[in-house]
This record gives sequence, structure tokens and C-alpha cells, in this order.
Amino acid sequence: MLKKIIVIGCAGLLIGIGINVFILPFHLLDGGVFGIGLLFNYLWGLKIGITITCLNIPIYLFAFKYDRSYFFNSLYATLFTSIMIDLLVPLIGMIHLPILISAAVGGLFIGLGSGLMLRHHTSPGGVDLLALIISKHFSINAGFIIFFIDALILASGLLIFKDGTLIYSLFTIIGVSLIVGILTSFRSVNVYFR
Repeated sequence: MLKKIIVIGCAGLLIGIGINVFILPFHLLDGGVFGIGLLFNYLWGLKIGITITCLNIPIYLFAFKYDRSYFFNSLYATLFTSIMIDLLVPLIGMIHLPILISAAVGGLFIGLGSGLMLRHHTSPGGVDLLALIISKHFSINAGFIIFFIDALILASGLLIFKDGTLIYSLFTIIGVSLIVGILTSFRSVNVYFR
């Protein structure tokens, strides 16, 4: 249990850094609940972490019905990740990278955080949690499920943002999906902290 708490802490920190240092400075999007939280932040200035927590309520009700262990593990992960995202806002603008590199590195950080959580049967919530449940019951790779839903979120961003920065968001989403797909493809988690 202590190892899972440490993994959740490190993963939440990675996600918070990925969003605040690499995604927010360029108004990039991620997919899933993070992407919706980013959209709400860009449109109305809502805090991303609080938005993510609120959006996860119906998803958690679904998770509670299908798999209570994922529900309880992921509740802590979502709350911690949401807090980290909102606490690390002062990091915005601390690192100056070209937009393409920032999009890719942001995807790497978010993918590592989400993938580590999924490897330890927990999730930062949202699409990751749904993907984990669907993956478990239908033998579909969680990374593929996340990519499909993220593409829908990005498409909705096209209706709101008219500039070319959304194309760079695709690099973020691909990075997240690839890293999550790699980390969730292995059957044994012995490689990772167990």
C-alpha cells in the first residue's frame, strides 16, 4: 500500500508538471477530463483541478458500480492529482521551449503519470479510469481507448480555437497515448515498484 501511495504521489506530480510547465503556456489541449478542464480554464478561467474533480463524479459512480477497488484507489489519485495541478500553477512560464517540444514533453510527463497510475491499478480519473475498466472487461488496450476519446476532445477544441496551436495538441495526445500504451502493455508490474 505504501508503494502505491508513493507511485500516486510521483505520478500526480508528473501530471501537474506536465500540464503547468508544458501545456498551459501555449494553451494546448490534452484529451479526456484533463482536456475538458483545460478548455474550461481557457474559456472561463476555472481552476483545472477543481473542474477535473467535478467532472469525475459521474465517472466515479460508474466505477463504483463495476469495480470498487479501482474506485477507492482512483479517488485518492484523482484528488491528489487535482491538488497538484492547482498547486503547481506558479510553474507556468518557468521553462521556455518551442511549442512542438513543449507539446511532446508535456505529453511525456502526463503519459508517465497516467501510465504509472494505471500500472498500479489506479487512475487520475476520467477517461483513464473508464479506459482501465473497459480494458479489463473487453481486452482492449487502455492506450487505444484513451487515444480515441482524446481525439474527440481535440475535435471539440477545433470549434473553440481557430489558430494552429491545436495541431500541436495532437503531439501531446499522441505522447500520452503512446506512453500509457507502453506502460499498460506489460502483464507484470514487477518492473515498476512491486
